[in-house]
Amino acid sequence: MKDLNCLHHITLCTGDAQEDYDFHTQTLGLRSIKKTLLYDGKVPIYHFYYSNASGEPSAIVTSFPMRHTGLKGRRGGNQIKTLMLSIPPGSAGYWLERLRGRGIDASACEKLGERRVAFTHPCGIPYELVEVEGDTRRGWDQAGVPLEAAIHGMHGIEVSVRDRDVMDDFVLEAWSCDRGADEGATVRFEMGRGGTGAIIDVVAEPDRHQGTWTFAEGVVHHCAFDIASLDLQKDYRAFVEGMGYTDISEVKDRGYFDSIYVRTPGGALFEAAVSKPQGWAVDEDPAHLGEEIKISPQFEQDRAQILDVIGRIDY
Repeated sequence: MKDLNCLHHITLCTGDAQEDYDFHTQTLGLRSIKKTLLYDGKVPIYHFYYSNASGEPSAIVTSFPMRHTGLKGRRGGNQIKTLMLSIPPGSAGYWLERLRGRGIDASACEKLGERRVAFTHPCGIPYELVEVEGDTRRGWDQAGVPLEAAIHGMHGIEVSVRDRDVMDDFVLEAWSCDRGADEGATVRFEMGRGGTGAIIDVVAEPDRHQGTWTFAEGVVHHCAFDIASLDLQKDYRAFVEGMGYTDISEVKDRGYFDSIYVRTPGGALFEAAVSKPQGWAVDEDPAHLGEEIKISPQFEQDRAQILDVIGRIDY
């Protein structure tokens, strides 16, 4: 069933809220399109959404700043390892200079024939900016990064696994991807339309210690993939569960999209998300996205106290 179109968003568990917001909006020049709270649990946690100019599926990076909880994650195997973001051809030099000028240790590298800039989020999560030809998604040029260098959206994710065979089978059969290039211990898979914004790289690291899966600072929590409708999502859930992957959730309303989650045999948490018809305009004017903090339903009655607990940010 080739119903998954591309990546939808990725969600990271980061550290300090202000640090995370400044890193994504000021250093990387992404657009803030939503400030809300985690919809799960009883502990209030910010949920920030960042994107390119348009906020379409495959362009969304989201974060849960966790510092106030005191919970620390462990990066390791059986976990999403690296976020790859697409940048225009020829802009790697700009990004090396920009990142280093802000005190970030950045290095140029090449993988799978792609020129990249590697660095880490302040909380330690690995990022790579990848030069991509022909990416038509529009970057955000209102935050100090010129359009000729602005980030287009996600390029893909890298998943670290201790046993690649079982993860490869899942990605091919249950997630309906096509196998692409390989290099060393890494194999590329592409879904739906293929190309940038639709890439899963699986890397075998059998000796890497087990990473954590909980909400905790310093790890990628999950990656979501775009699916067109609730009917297709329902069918897809039955398809995946029917293959024996029964660690799969019921549909969860996330305010701006509806989601199902499945724990892959390689450990990484995947999501299939259906965007709401109104998109990000469910609760804000499209011209003013991200300008207000939207409190998730379970905390709305305690709005003032909640912001004191999680810490107010400057934006």
